Amino acid sequence: MRAIELQSFGPGGLHLVERPLPEPGPGEVRLRMLACSLNYRDWMTVSGTYNRRQPLPLVPLSDGVGVIDALGPDVTGRQVGERVIGLFNQHWQAGEATPEVLRQTLGGPLDGMLREFAVLRADAVLPVPAHLSDVQAATLPCAALTAWTALVTQGQLKAGDTVLIQGTGGVSIFALQFAVLMGARAIVLSSSDAKLARARALGAWQTLNYRTQPAWGKQVLALTGGGVDHVVEVGGGQTFGQSLLAARPHGHIAVIGVLSGAQPDATLLPILMKNLRVLGVMVGHAASAKAMLRAIDAAQLQPVAERVMPWTDAEAALQELATGGHFGKICLEF
Repeated sequence: MRAIELQSFGPGGLHLVERPLPEPGPGEVRLRMLACSLNYRDWMTVSGTYNRRQPLPLVPLSDGVGVIDALGPDVTGRQVGERVIGLFNQHWQAGEATPEVLRQTLGGPLDGMLREFAVLRADAVLPVPAHLSDVQAATLPCAALTAWTALVTQGQLKAGDTVLIQGTGGVSIFALQFAVLMGARAIVLSSSDAKLARARALGAWQTLNYRTQPAWGKQVLALTGGGVDHVVEVGGGQTFGQSLLAARPHGHIAVIGVLSGAQPDATLLPILMKNLRVLGVMVGHAASAKAMLRAIDAAQLQPVAERVMPWTDAEAALQELATGGHFGKICLEF
């Protein structure tokens, strides 16, 4: 089979190679891959900014959908021919995870999905709703589940809540869609008025351009009369201070990304004075994924995946991802 390996960090580090066809062992299934989607973590992994100690070669990418074409011994509950997603964390079924479980993730340290066939744990693949295309299904394991975990599993989102969402990338657009689905009001931030218009078309209640309104925390306070219930914090260092300002007392901040750096330039006093809940989100577990898939199926939700490229163009797709010009998800087809 063909696979793309990361053999060295940085430009030119990805190589198309031949590998033996893997055989599923006990409790495993083999997928014939259909599509993958890209996450910012993938770009960081390939560029070497995520974990320089990651052993190479590595098959990158965490998100993908495939058809089960072989079952290992003792596999029950899965069938050849099922279209399934592979969960980012291959060992996390529910509840709290141990440090060792949290390290069992696709696309580093485990080989990821950028290969024609992948062998995964049978209890870490889930059937996808029939209404989704292959490309749409490929967006679910990381971006969708991260947004669901942040707002629903951890945040206990309810109708009438207000959610502040930073940006219009994969996690952010899913957060917008889930907020609308749950009857919450969403405020979306972007530096692009065109993207903000598209966010409003998806149901955003309010939108703010953070380039023209850099003190957006105060704007959010004015719009809401006291702050938002939830903040989907993907910016990191340069946005965290404004997020603290924008949150209401007893509000919830889901820390998901570090697009602007990992060192916050902010005082921590608002966390104390407002009694805020600041929770990190490491994608999510299988139980959350099952609940999310039921909701997506019931609502016939349509993930936003407008940019699709051949899987062998992964390096160009990752470079495009790094520019931040996309809306929703960038995907690869086999």
